[in-house]
Amino acid sequence: MKALSSLRLGAACAFAAASFTAFAADAKSGVALKLLVTNLTAPTVLADFDGKRALVAEQIGPIHLMTPDGKLKPFADFGSKLKINLGKFDERGVLGVALHPKFAANHKFYVCYSAPLRATAPTNWDHTMNLSEFTAKGDTADLSTERILLQIDEPYFNHNGGRICFGPDGHLYLGSGDGGHKNDINKDDADKARGPHGNGQDVNVLLGKILRIDVDKPAAGKNYGIPMDNPFAKGGGRPEIYAWGIRNPWGMSFDRGGQRELFEVEVGQSRWEEVNIIVKGGNYGWNLREGAEWFNPKKELTPLEKPYFDPGNAKFVDPILAYGNLAGFPADGKGRSVTGGYVYRGKALPQLVGKYIFADWSKNMGLPQGVLFAATKGIDGKWTLDQLEPESHAGQSIGAYVWAFGEDRDGELYVLTNQTGALGSGTGKIWKLVPAGK
Repeated sequence: MKALSSLRLGAACAFAAASFTAFAADAKSGVALKLLVTNLTAPTVLADFDGKRALVAEQIGPIHLMTPDGKLKPFADFGSKLKINLGKFDERGVLGVALHPKFAANHKFYVCYSAPLRATAPTNWDHTMNLSEFTAKGDTADLSTERILLQIDEPYFNHNGGRICFGPDGHLYLGSGDGGHKNDINKDDADKARGPHGNGQDVNVLLGKILRIDVDKPAAGKNYGIPMDNPFAKGGGRPEIYAWGIRNPWGMSFDRGGQRELFEVEVGQSRWEEVNIIVKGGNYGWNLREGAEWFNPKKELTPLEKPYFDPGNAKFVDPILAYGNLAGFPADGKGRSVTGGYVYRGKALPQLVGKYIFADWSKNMGLPQGVLFAATKGIDGKWTLDQLEPESHAGQSIGAYVWAFGEDRDGELYVLTNQTGALGSGTGKIWKLVPAGK
C-alpha cells in the first residue's frame, strides 16, 4: 500500500483514463453469448452446485438449480423473507449466495439478503441485511435451518453490497456498502446514518467494508469466529473488518488460479468506476477518494486538491483500473455503474485466460446498454482495458443491463442480464460465454 500526494493522484487518474484500449476495428473477439435461460427477473448469482448443475439466485427471492442446458428446478424461495420493491429499481433482495467449501459433506450454504428492519435498529432506518447459514436436504434448501450469523442495519435502500464468497483460506468474505444515500455523508442535520467523516473510513462500523469471518469456529457468544490475523482482531476497530474505505461493492470474487487474489469492483459516485484487488488491511479510500482523486462530498463532480478531512497517516490502495463515469465525463466516459466478474480460468476461450472479465451495468441508466470488458495485466504489472465485444452482440453494448456474472466448476463464465433495470419483470436472462460460432 502507498500514500499518494494530490499531484500523484492526478497523474494516476490520467494514467487510468489513458489505459483504455479497444480491439482493432477489423479484429474479432472469438467470443459469443449463448442464451441458456429466459423469463427470470433480476438474476444476481450463478455458482457451481455439484459440478453438473449451478445455483441461480434471483434478487426477488427464488433460487434455482440449473442444468447445463438451462433447465431450472426450484431450490429455495426467499421472497417471504425480503424487503424489496417489486417492479422498481432496487438494490435490496437476495444479494449473495455461497456454498460451504465442504458442502458435499455438510450441505451448508450461505445467503446474504435484505430483511425487514430488526427491532433493535434505529426506527427510521430502511432494512437489515442478514448473512445466514442454511442446510440443504438433497436438491432442496431447508429454510427452517436458518442460523443468522451476522446482521447489518442499513439506513437506506441502496449501497448494500452483499456479495459473498469463500476464500482459499476457508473463511467467508462479505462486501458491505456504505449504507446508502450518496457521498457517504448525512442527508441533513436530522440524519444520523453516519459520523461526520462517513462510514467508509470509520473502522468502528461494518458499513463500507470487506468483512472476513470464520463460519466453522464460532467465538463465545457469536455464531462465527474471527480469524486472528484480521486487522482489528486484537482491537482498534471491528474485528470482522478485513479491508475498508469501500463505497458499493457490486461484485467480488477470488481468482481460482494465479495468486488467488480477491477482485472487487466499486460502483463510483459520479466520476470513476473502480476495479480493486483487495488486500488484508487495505484502505481503498472512500469517501476521501473516488478512483485516485480526492473526493468532494459536497460537490461530487468537482474533485478536491487535498482531502476534505485530515486522514493522518492513512495509506491508500490504488485501484488496478478506474474508468470514467459518463456523469463526470460525458464525452469519453465508458459507463455508469461497474458490475464485477471473474478472472477467466476456463478452457473454451484460451484468448481470455488470465483476464478479468467484468462489465458496466449500462451506459444509459434508462436504457439497456450494458458493456462487457476484459482487463489484462501486463508484464510491467499494469492493467489495461479492452471492450469485450461478443460477435453475437456486435456494437457498443450488448443491449441489456448486466446484473452479475457467474462461474461454473470448470471456470467457464456466465453473464446475467435483464432488459428493464428493475425488479419484477420477466426479462431476466442467463448467457454463457462460448467460442463464436458454437
